[in-house]
Amino acid sequence: MSLIRALFAAALSLVLPGAGHALIRDWVRALLFAGLFLSATALIMPINDIAAAGSMAERMAIVTDEPRTSQFVLSFMLLFTAVDAGFRALGFPPGSNGADGPTCPNCGRELDPEIEFCHWCTTRLEYADPNVESESEADAESPTDADSGVDVDAQAQTTDEPRSNTESTPGSTEESESEPEPEPESEPKTK
Repeated sequence: MSLIRALFAAALSLVLPGAGHALIRDWVRALLFAGLFLSATALIMPINDIAAAGSMAERMAIVTDEPRTSQFVLSFMLLFTAVDAGFRALGFPPGSNGADGPTCPNCGRELDPEIEFCHWCTTRLEYADPNVESESEADAESPTDADSGVDVDAQAQTTDEPRSNTESTPGSTEESESEPEPEPESEPKTK
Protein backbone atom coordinates (compact mmCIF):
# COMPACT_ATOMS: atom_id res chain seq x y z
CA MET A 1 0.00 0.00 0.00
CA SER A 2 1.15 3.52 -0.51
CA LEU A 3 2.47 5.86 2.15
CA ILE A 4 -0.23 8.43 1.40
CA ARG A 5 -2.96 5.87 1.97
CA ALA A 6 -1.33 4.83 5.27
CA LEU A 7 -1.14 8.44 6.46
CA PHE A 8 -4.74 9.02 5.43
CA ALA A 9 -5.87 5.89 7.31
CA ALA A 10 -4.01 7.03 10.43
CA ALA A 11 -5.46 10.56 10.26
CA LEU A 12 -8.94 9.19 9.72
CA SER A 13 -8.53 6.97 12.78
CA LEU A 14 -7.64 10.02 14.87
CA VAL A 15 -10.94 11.66 13.91
CA LEU A 16 -13.11 8.55 14.18
CA PRO A 17 -11.59 5.35 15.64
CA GLY A 18 -12.07 2.42 13.31
CA ALA A 19 -12.58 4.54 10.19
CA GLY A 20 -8.94 4.11 9.09
CA HIS A 21 -9.30 0.35 9.35
CA ALA A 22 -12.52 0.53 7.35
CA LEU A 23 -10.60 2.44 4.65
CA ILE A 24 -8.14 -0.44 4.26
CA ARG A 25 -11.02 -2.95 4.47
CA ASP A 26 -9.95 -4.51 7.75
CA TRP A 27 -13.55 -4.79 8.95
CA VAL A 28 -12.98 -6.82 12.10
CA ARG A 29 -10.43 -4.37 13.48
CA ALA A 30 -12.60 -1.42 12.45
CA LEU A 31 -15.52 -2.75 14.47
CA LEU A 32 -13.26 -3.75 17.35
CA PHE A 33 -11.58 -0.35 17.71
CA ALA A 34 -14.79 1.62 17.20
CA GLY A 35 -16.65 -0.50 19.76
CA LEU A 36 -13.78 -0.33 22.25
CA PHE A 37 -13.52 3.45 21.98
CA LEU A 38 -17.27 4.01 22.28
CA SER A 39 -17.48 1.65 25.28
CA ALA A 40 -14.60 3.40 27.03
CA THR A 41 -16.16 6.79 26.33
CA ALA A 42 -19.49 5.65 27.76
CA LEU A 43 -17.79 4.31 30.89
CA ILE A 44 -15.38 7.20 31.51
CA MET A 45 -17.27 10.31 30.41
CA PRO A 46 -20.46 11.62 32.06
CA ILE A 47 -22.69 11.07 29.02
CA ASN A 48 -25.88 12.23 30.78
CA ASP A 49 -24.33 15.58 31.79
CA ILE A 50 -22.96 16.14 28.30
CA ALA A 51 -26.34 15.34 26.71
CA ALA A 52 -28.16 17.68 29.14
CA ALA A 53 -25.85 20.61 28.38
CA GLY A 54 -27.45 23.30 26.22
CA SER A 55 -24.53 24.61 24.18
CA MET A 56 -21.32 23.29 22.76
CA ALA A 57 -19.30 25.49 25.14
CA GLU A 58 -20.99 23.85 28.14
CA ARG A 59 -20.27 20.41 26.72
CA MET A 60 -16.61 21.25 26.21
CA ALA A 61 -16.41 22.62 29.76
CA ILE A 62 -17.77 19.32 31.12
CA VAL A 63 -15.26 17.32 29.09
CA THR A 64 -12.29 19.48 30.16
CA ASP A 65 -13.32 19.27 33.83
CA GLU A 66 -12.87 15.50 33.74
CA PRO A 67 -9.77 14.07 35.46
CA ARG A 68 -6.58 13.87 33.42
CA THR A 69 -6.50 10.08 33.62
CA SER A 70 -9.72 9.65 31.65
CA GLN A 71 -8.49 12.10 29.01
CA PHE A 72 -5.19 10.23 28.84
CA VAL A 73 -6.92 6.86 28.39
CA LEU A 74 -9.08 8.12 25.52
CA SER A 75 -6.14 9.93 23.90
CA PHE A 76 -3.99 6.80 24.15
CA MET A 77 -6.73 4.73 22.53
CA LEU A 78 -7.00 7.23 19.65
CA LEU A 79 -3.24 7.23 19.15
CA PHE A 80 -3.01 3.43 19.28
CA THR A 81 -5.84 3.10 16.75
CA ALA A 82 -4.14 5.57 14.40
CA VAL A 83 -0.75 3.85 14.62
CA ASP A 84 -2.31 0.42 14.07
CA ALA A 85 -4.27 1.63 11.03
CA GLY A 86 -1.13 3.22 9.56
CA PHE A 87 1.00 0.12 9.98
CA ARG A 88 -1.72 -2.16 8.66
CA ALA A 89 -2.12 0.06 5.59
CA LEU A 90 1.61 -0.25 4.94
CA GLY A 91 1.36 -4.05 5.15
CA PHE A 92 2.96 -4.64 8.57
CA PRO A 93 2.92 -7.36 9.77
CA PRO A 94 3.33 -9.22 6.49
CA GLY A 95 0.09 -10.77 5.32
CA SER A 96 -2.03 -8.16 7.07
CA ASN A 97 -3.14 -6.44 3.88
CA GLY A 98 -6.30 -8.54 3.87
CA ALA A 99 -5.65 -10.18 0.52
CA ASP A 100 -7.45 -13.50 0.37
CA GLY A 101 -5.95 -14.67 -2.90
CA PRO A 102 -2.40 -14.79 -4.24
CA THR A 103 -0.15 -11.76 -3.85
CA CYS A 104 2.61 -10.38 -6.02
CA PRO A 105 6.11 -11.42 -4.91
CA ASN A 106 7.44 -8.01 -5.96
CA CYS A 107 4.94 -5.45 -4.60
CA GLY A 108 2.81 -7.61 -2.28
CA ARG A 109 -0.55 -6.53 -3.69
CA GLU A 110 -3.43 -8.83 -4.47
CA LEU A 111 -3.29 -10.48 -7.90
CA ASP A 112 -5.87 -11.45 -10.44
CA PRO A 113 -5.16 -15.15 -11.14
CA GLU A 114 -6.57 -14.84 -14.66
CA ILE A 115 -3.66 -12.74 -15.97
CA GLU A 116 0.02 -13.63 -16.21
CA PHE A 117 1.44 -10.40 -14.76
CA CYS A 118 0.86 -8.13 -11.77
CA HIS A 119 -1.44 -5.34 -12.91
CA TRP A 120 0.07 -3.07 -10.22
CA CYS A 121 3.81 -3.31 -10.96
CA THR A 122 3.75 -5.33 -14.24
CA THR A 123 5.96 -8.13 -12.86
CA ARG A 124 5.67 -11.24 -15.01
CA LEU A 125 4.25 -14.17 -13.05
CA GLU A 126 4.48 -17.87 -13.62
CA TYR A 127 1.78 -19.88 -11.89
CA ALA A 128 2.49 -23.52 -11.09
CA ASP A 129 0.29 -25.88 -13.07
CA PRO A 130 -1.72 -27.87 -10.49
CA ASN A 131 -1.96 -30.89 -12.85
CA VAL A 132 1.81 -31.27 -13.19
CA GLU A 133 3.51 -32.72 -10.15
CA SER A 134 7.18 -32.11 -9.59
CA GLU A 135 9.53 -35.04 -9.05
CA SER A 136 10.40 -33.95 -5.53
CA GLU A 137 6.73 -33.98 -4.52
CA ALA A 138 6.27 -37.39 -6.11
CA ASP A 139 9.29 -38.73 -4.21
CA ALA A 140 7.99 -37.25 -0.96
CA GLU A 141 4.62 -38.95 -1.44
CA SER A 142 5.94 -42.47 -2.10
CA PRO A 143 5.65 -44.67 0.99
CA THR A 144 8.90 -45.73 2.60
CA ASP A 145 9.69 -48.09 5.42
CA ALA A 146 10.39 -45.77 8.36
CA ASP A 147 13.00 -48.05 9.93
CA SER A 148 15.19 -48.76 6.93
CA GLY A 149 14.31 -45.97 4.49
CA VAL A 150 13.69 -48.56 1.75
CA ASP A 151 10.94 -47.89 -0.74
CA VAL A 152 8.15 -50.31 0.25
CA ASP A 153 6.57 -50.43 -3.22
CA ALA A 154 9.88 -51.31 -4.86
CA GLN A 155 10.52 -53.98 -2.24
CA ALA A 156 7.10 -55.55 -2.84
CA GLN A 157 7.76 -55.72 -6.58
CA THR A 158 11.08 -57.53 -6.15
CA THR A 159 9.79 -60.23 -3.80
CA ASP A 160 7.60 -63.10 -4.95
CA GLU A 161 5.54 -63.21 -1.76
CA PRO A 162 2.71 -60.74 -1.28
CA ARG A 163 3.30 -58.08 1.31
CA SER A 164 0.97 -58.02 4.33
CA ASN A 165 -0.32 -54.80 5.89
CA THR A 166 1.30 -55.53 9.26
CA GLU A 167 4.78 -55.58 7.73
CA SER A 168 4.51 -52.12 6.19
CA THR A 169 3.71 -50.25 9.39
CA PRO A 170 6.60 -48.96 11.50
CA GLY A 171 7.16 -50.89 14.72
CA SER A 172 5.37 -54.00 13.50
CA THR A 173 8.51 -55.95 12.69
CA GLU A 174 8.38 -57.63 16.12
CA GLU A 175 4.83 -58.75 15.41
CA SER A 176 5.72 -60.26 12.06
CA GLU A 177 8.77 -62.04 13.47
CA SER A 178 6.91 -63.50 16.45
CA GLU A 179 4.05 -64.88 14.36
CA PRO A 180 4.60 -68.50 13.31
CA GLU A 181 4.83 -69.14 9.62
CA PRO A 182 1.91 -71.19 8.33
CA GLU A 183 2.97 -74.66 7.26
CA PRO A 184 2.35 -75.56 3.65
CA GLU A 185 -0.55 -77.88 3.13
CA SER A 186 0.43 -81.34 2.14
CA GLU A 187 -1.53 -83.28 -0.42
CA PRO A 188 -3.41 -86.28 0.92
CA LYS A 189 -1.65 -89.55 0.21
CA THR A 190 -3.59 -91.95 -1.94
CA LYS A 191 -2.91 -95.67 -2.07
